[in-house]
Amino acid sequence: QVQLVESGGGLVQAGDSRRLSCAASGRTFSSRAMGWFRQAPGKEREFVAAISWSGRITYYADSVKGRFTISRDSAKNTMDLQMNRLKPEDTAVYYCAVKSDENSSASAYYTRRRDYDYWGQGTQVTVSS
Repeated sequence: QVQLVESGGGLVQAGDSRRLSCAASGRTFSSRAMGWFRQAPGKEREFVAAISWSGRITYYADSVKGRFTISRDSAKNTMDLQMNRLKPEDTAVYYCAVKSDENSSASAYYTRRRDYDYWGQGTQVTVSS
């Protein structure tokens, strides 16, 4: 059974940094693209960052570009999101996601919710002003 568990959320102040982690179990994800999404109260879940299965290609939403960094350790089946210079508008539940398809290109990344097949339960990040 596939399981994704996010950790690292919490309450921080504007300008602070926070590192989120996603641990995958039940299947090897080294050959699968992964991504982070977030959902703020009253809003739809939105794309944050994506990484190809090779780890060589990353892509970010404009709202976090230059502040957030996505990375993965395929040997450990983990993915991280380093968040710097946090803003109150970054407040949301953050979800990690994995695409089940193993046949994607080593440089392929995905930004749509429907591209992903496995989701974690989310971790809350609250940024106070």
